[in-house]
Amino acid sequence: MQAGKSVPTLTPAMIAIWLSLATVPLWIERVGLYQYLGVEILIFATYAMAYNLVLGHSGLPSFGHGAFFGLGAYGFGLAQLNLVADLWFCLGAAVVVASLGGAIVAAFISHRRGIYYSLLTIAFGQVFWFIAVKSHAITGGEDGLLRIARLPIRLGVATIDLTGNVSLFYFVLAIFVAVTLLLWRLVHSPFGRILKAIKQNETRARFVGYDVWRYKAAVLVLSAGLSGLAGGLFAMAQASAFPDVMSLHYSGYVVMMTLVGGGLVTFWGPVLGALVFLLARDVIGAFTTGWMLWFGLLFVALVMYKPEGLGGLFLRPAARAKAR
Repeated sequence: MQAGKSVPTLTPAMIAIWLSLATVPLWIERVGLYQYLGVEILIFATYAMAYNLVLGHSGLPSFGHGAFFGLGAYGFGLAQLNLVADLWFCLGAAVVVASLGGAIVAAFISHRRGIYYSLLTIAFGQVFWFIAVKSHAITGGEDGLLRIARLPIRLGVATIDLTGNVSLFYFVLAIFVAVTLLLWRLVHSPFGRILKAIKQNETRARFVGYDVWRYKAAVLVLSAGLSGLAGGLFAMAQASAFPDVMSLHYSGYVVMMTLVGGGLVTFWGPVLGALVFLLARDVIGAFTTGWMLWFGLLFVALVMYKPEGLGGLFLRPAARAKAR
């Protein structure tokens, strides 16, 4: 495979998106929303970006990804309540636990593809959800883990409190920046180009000589670990971890975010999808409890008439115009 042209680590679009997000606490309440929504959007944008690593960049239809998000949430909560109440340790535990879950799943499903791959991800997701519901002594069962604290950032000589939504927002934004940088470099690396080859034609990639099983397993573990990081942040933000986030419908949410945003065709599509999904939930939900009906209709319309999603509708034409 020929190497593509060099891609810069930082782009003007990347910096513009980060700076735009940094202004959210300054105006979000003025438009009738609330500060915590900004935190939630960033967490789910991080989650959707991690998920898009398997779906959009590798062509692997994982429909049980909520399991890894939930494993990260439980990993964070259990580490805090039973081991060490340190922010970095607990976030590390969230990543490790979710990555281990991803490794277990990858060991069983990486030799499959297409519908068989997707069905197995659903099956494993339901297994993890069932274990979380039934393991009352460890997970708290359906009640979940409660009293999870928003731990401060300890930097040796200084400590930054994260109990407020604004300070938590900027911490999550820093994590989001780090994750997007990592993913940007990853998908434009030789590893990312091999994932693209597997997405385009898995059989051909295997015949060329790539160990397709290993690459599929590696990308699932990476995606699971980053999803677990988002899950750990969610547990801290919510002050709880509960099995519902591991359920099939929660896994469906991140799929909808990614597809609506245009994650199949644009790097930043999942961020747009998470923004639209959560705004629809809160804005439309203020008028009707059936907000999901309207979002579902948007989803159906995009799938039928614009399968590239909103990212394909707005971002790709802008990129083409800039290229001219």
